[in-house]
Amino acid sequence: PQPATALMWTGGRAAVIKSLAKLADALDTLIDRIGRVTGWCSFAIVVVMAYNVLLRYLFRTGSVAMQELEWHLMAPICMLGLSYAILKDGHVQVDILFGRFGERAQHLIQFLSTVLVVVVVAILLKLSIPYVMQSYNIGEQSPDPGGLTHRWVVKSMLPIGFALLLIQSIAAMLRALIPILDPTVTVKSATHTV
Repeated sequence: PQPATALMWTGGRAAVIKSLAKLADALDTLIDRIGRVTGWCSFAIVVVMAYNVLLRYLFRTGSVAMQELEWHLMAPICMLGLSYAILKDGHVQVDILFGRFGERAQHLIQFLSTVLVVVVVAILLKLSIPYVMQSYNIGEQSPDPGGLTHRWVVKSMLPIGFALLLIQSIAAMLRALIPILDPTVTVKSATHTV
């Protein structure tokens, strides 16, 4: 028979693993919802571009503000969509050596790489906030006549995007930790565990 402390640890470990999986799933759900809303920016940019083309070629006129709005819409598509792409495995992953390692080594590499990503993204998040604050404090706007004001709004996509990427990276880190804590547990996918 197993000692009582071993049984308690086994039960406690199962509870910890279940909690980690639940937290990772909640973070993934948040990123999934934000990613789906961000997808509508793609539709908006198509509408703005079509409007600009119609103005230019049919009416021989244009709007500086509408042209700037194109790249203002590109910022949320890139920065807010980045974490969604990671969630859905839409990123490029080169696994030349990774597939040759044993399962335990793969889990450790996956965990350590997600820890590294969390650290780097946290640093980028911290560095991007003063950039946005400076833009806000000086009232930065387009230098072009008729351009958009409040340039800090588009620049705020940097810390928001990094924060979402940090959330997604933490979810991936938690998911990578589960098989290290208990090798018998299988992590099914990025959106559902255990």
